[in-house]
Amino acid sequence: MTAEVIYGSELAVTLRNEMKEEVEGLRKQGITPKLTVILIGDDPASQSYVKGKQKASDYVGVDSELFKLPSSTSEEELLTRIDQLNKDNSVHGILVQLPLPNHIDEQAIIEAISPEKDVDGFHPINIGRMMTGKDTFYPCTPFGIITMLKSKNIKIDGKKAVVVGRSNIVGKPVGQLLLNENATVIYCHSRTENMRAYTKDADILVVAVGKAHFLSGDDIKEGAVVIDVGVNRLENGTLTGDVEFESAKEKASFITPVPKGVGPMTITMLLHNTIKSAKNFHQIR
Repeated sequence: MTAEVIYGSELAVTLRNEMKEEVEGLRKQGITPKLTVILIGDDPASQSYVKGKQKASDYVGVDSELFKLPSSTSEEELLTRIDQLNKDNSVHGILVQLPLPNHIDEQAIIEAISPEKDVDGFHPINIGRMMTGKDTFYPCTPFGIITMLKSKNIKIDGKKAVVVGRSNIVGKPVGQLLLNENATVIYCHSRTENMRAYTKDADILVVAVGKAHFLSGDDIKEGAVVIDVGVNRLENGTLTGDVEFESAKEKASFITPVPKGVGPMTITMLLHNTIKSAKNFHQIR
C-alpha cells in the first residue's frame, strides 16, 4: 500500500478562491473584512509567518494591517494597543504573533483580545465554546486538519484517533475537535509509557511534537491516516516533519507531507475566521 498524499497547499488554493468570491460579495455590500496583526521584535520565523498572512489576505481581498513594534514594547503598551483595536469597528480580527518577549505575559495578551475578534481561537471563552461543541472561532491549525480530513471524506466518527503532543496551540484543540466529530481520542506526550502501543493502534494519527522523524512507518498501523504537523529544519536546510515520510507512506492510507501539508491550511483557516467575524459583526449568516 502507498498512501494518498493530502496536499494542504492544493486544498488551500481551492478554499482561498472560494473566499475571494465571498469577500467580493461582501465588499459590494460595503463590508470589508479586516485583519490586524501585531508583531513584536524581529524573530525571523515570525516575520516570515506574518508575510505569508499578508500575502494570503491580499489574495482573498481581506484588508491586512500590520503593527511592527520593538521588542522593548511593554506589556502595558501592548494591552493599550489591543484595547484600541477591540473598540475599532473596522477591525474584525486581531492576531498577536507568538512567541512574545519574555517580559510580556502571553496568557494576559490572549485574554485581552475580544473573543469576537479572536480569529486565532485561543481566548478561553472560544476554547470553552469549542469544548462544549458550540460554534466559535476554532484554533487555525486544528481547524485546518479537520478540514483536510473532511476534504478526503475520511471517516472520523467512531474511529480511534491518537494525538502525539499536547500543546495548547495544536495538540489539545485538535483532540477536542476530533472528539467533537465523535472519534475516540487518546493523547500521547513526553510522559506516555510505551507510546508505540498507542500509535500502532490509531486509525487517525496526528503528530505534533516538533522533533524530526519522531515516528516512522514501524510506529504506524497498516491503513492509518497520518497527519504530520511538525516543521523541522535539518542541517542541510531542508524542511521535514515529525514523521519519517518515506517509510510511513508505505503503511498509511492517507498522509500529509512537510512542506505543503498542514502549514498552508493554518493561514487559510485564519482568513476563514476573519471573514466569519466580519459576517458576525454585520449579522450576515
